[in-house]
Amino acid sequence: MQTLLQNIYSPRDLKKLKRNKLACLAVEIRERIIDVVSRSGGHLASSLGSVELAIALHYIFDMPKDVILWDVGHQSYAHKILTGRANSFSTLRQLGGISGFPLKEESPYDIFTSGHSSTSISSALGIACAKELKHEKGKVIAVIGDASLANGMALEALNHAGHLKKNLVIILNDNELSISKSVGAFSRYFNKIMTNPIYNKVRKETQVLVKRIPFFGFKAYRAARRLEESVKGLLIPGVIFEELGLRYFGPIDGHNIGELIGTLRNISSLKGPLILHVVTKKGKGYKFAEEKPSLFHSPPPFDKNTGIPLAEKNEKAFTDVFSEKITELARHDKKIVAITAAMTDGTGLARFSSEFPNRFYDTGIAEEHAVTFSAALAREGFKPFVCIYSTFLQRGYDQIIHDVALQNLPVVFCIDRAGLVGEDGPTHHGVFDIAYLRHVPNLILMAPRDGLELRAMLDFAVQSGKAVAIRYPRGKSASHLSGSSFRPIELGKSEVLREGNDAAIFAVGSMVSVAVKTADLLSNSGIEASVVNARFIKPLDKETLGRIASRVKKIITLEEGVTAGGYGSAVLESLERENIKNVKVEVLGLPDKFIEHGRRDRLFKKYHLTPGQICETIKNELFNKQ
Repeated sequence: MQTLLQNIYSPRDLKKLKRNKLACLAVEIRERIIDVVSRSGGHLASSLGSVELAIALHYIFDMPKDVILWDVGHQSYAHKILTGRANSFSTLRQLGGISGFPLKEESPYDIFTSGHSSTSISSALGIACAKELKHEKGKVIAVIGDASLANGMALEALNHAGHLKKNLVIILNDNELSISKSVGAFSRYFNKIMTNPIYNKVRKETQVLVKRIPFFGFKAYRAARRLEESVKGLLIPGVIFEELGLRYFGPIDGHNIGELIGTLRNISSLKGPLILHVVTKKGKGYKFAEEKPSLFHSPPPFDKNTGIPLAEKNEKAFTDVFSEKITELARHDKKIVAITAAMTDGTGLARFSSEFPNRFYDTGIAEEHAVTFSAALAREGFKPFVCIYSTFLQRGYDQIIHDVALQNLPVVFCIDRAGLVGEDGPTHHGVFDIAYLRHVPNLILMAPRDGLELRAMLDFAVQSGKAVAIRYPRGKSASHLSGSSFRPIELGKSEVLREGNDAAIFAVGSMVSVAVKTADLLSNSGIEASVVNARFIKPLDKETLGRIASRVKKIITLEEGVTAGGYGSAVLESLERENIKNVKVEVLGLPDKFIEHGRRDRLFKKYHLTPGQICETIKNELFNKQ
């Protein structure tokens, strides 16, 4: 049976459809998204909530002459399907397949690669200014969610947009609020008036005419303007945007395609910065996602008939271990508080927030604020744990330096998703944190080899009275090392897991188990290698490094991060400072590039970081053995 979607290869094909067919197309797109994401995982709830919005935008506007920017990109799946990627959508988030986020190398319809929130208004305003400078026509549209709009960068951009008065359309995709029947009916009627071309033509001409009245013209205009704003303030919630210099329209039903198309068509001819408030429902069209949108924000593969994940976790993830331990610590220490930036579930703080609601703070998408807020809590004698993904902590870099390290305050940074995160790709891989934190004074940087060591590091962090950052990866915490002998954490002391005189492998965090397996393979080839669990990236264990460097021929460093400025660089710097010249060092990790999306195991293989590949690298390149 022929479907509508089978004939959509670009937005031009969409425009050929009659408006009464668009609702059926939305159903087909939702079915396609649910089917693919149930097999590949991905950002489901947000994308299901913005299907009609994507259809309406591409139906009215003409990309790439017109520009549409999707903030974060969580809600861009329908956009991808409508812009020539319907046939390849089944490869979503797979190595070599299409990205789960807008990716500029993937399509001319993806103007910016995006994966972090609150960037769209700044980007859109810049493009609007560029179009004016180049005398180019075309509208610029930014689609941003209600959570992203609260971020400081988005508010700065709104303020600038209101000042510059450039032609810009901002779509506020609000999936948290609902329209009450009374206010909704008034606002819909009022918006029909405000967006009507005839009304706006008369409004503009009246403004000019009134201002020309001698003596009283400008006063009359101001009075009329105040009256208009007063009426709008009674009926619609957009006064704050008007005060910033943006004309506000809405809220309107984001699932009513006719209303969306009519409103977008009307405002497309208006000048200056505009904001259209659209109300949508997360998970729209899939009951499990509608009922539990947070669980279906970015689910793993699941049975689409039941909503149940296909592979239940048999082992605890690092996040689960952290969740248990911080709650346990907080039961015994009332000074412990936890802070996150809109990632309560993702960082494992749901249990803490439930048990200690008065000691839990979710700042929303505001990492910069979260860091400085935590510094102030530490200044007043509390013990803040700041729990943020590695890639998002980048946004609080200045605050880490200026408000935590410079003040020498005991804030504990629990850096989840450090290393390769897999299918979310380059905007989400946490591969830079070692490099961007290693050089910060007054900051201790650690990485656990497994869940047992993570628990010990959290104990250490509480007792240290210093600023501490603990990085740990996405995925399982268990390994065959968990049952090995374990010594308590001592500041700046590594752990020697295996002795050998031919070579030494110094490994960080998740790479420790890889190092042990590599040493086993080397032993089968007659090469005996020491294995050192670094534990501390900073301060470096110079004593153990110097002792082992004095008796082995080769040192190999392993880290799940970029090698430029990483742990291996710290080892090289230390050996140089200590004037140790008799040993050769091979630094293994991730290259100086943005790593693409794909399963973690496939990415490890691609970048030669599996035990077998590392063993061959050591034998062939360092020992010249075939």
